[in-house]
Amino acid sequence: MSEVVEGLAVESPAVVGVLAASPSELPIMRQAGLILEKLGIAHEVRIMSSSRNPDEVDLYARTAFDRGLKVIVCSTGMSGHLAAAVAARTVLPVIGVPISSAPQMVGNEALAITAQMPTGVPVATVGVDASLNAAILAAQIVGVADPEVQARLWKFKDHLGEGLKL
Repeated sequence: MSEVVEGLAVESPAVVGVLAASPSELPIMRQAGLILEKLGIAHEVRIMSSSRNPDEVDLYARTAFDRGLKVIVCSTGMSGHLAAAVAARTVLPVIGVPISSAPQMVGNEALAITAQMPTGVPVATVGVDASLNAAILAAQIVGVADPEVQARLWKFKDHLGEGLKL
């Protein structure tokens, strides 16, 4: 069973899904939620494992579009299974966040695994532990068809010179 951790309480349903493969990856993935909140983008944050609950991940991915999601951000640890499992079962863009899980795996290994998904199962890949960038990319994807999100992104980008403030 997945755990719904948090989401932005707004009148519209979530448009971005943020998935952590385990509770240990949640602190990094919660940062994505902070940026999405700052940008006023409805989202959901969940913990689900493609290894322990493959049917649940399958259901989540296959129903994501019908539930109104536009993009899904997934943590990708040692195996990259979560992002790959989701990308294989949805038509939505999937963004992978390689997670360093030392001493088991250093970040560069997670990055290589995330970037090397099988043909036909693309996963956009950001830097190691870079859930903030993944959330910004997700917002930009949503913003392609939403002028209000575009306006908030422009304001956000115009203030980056002052430093990133959550």
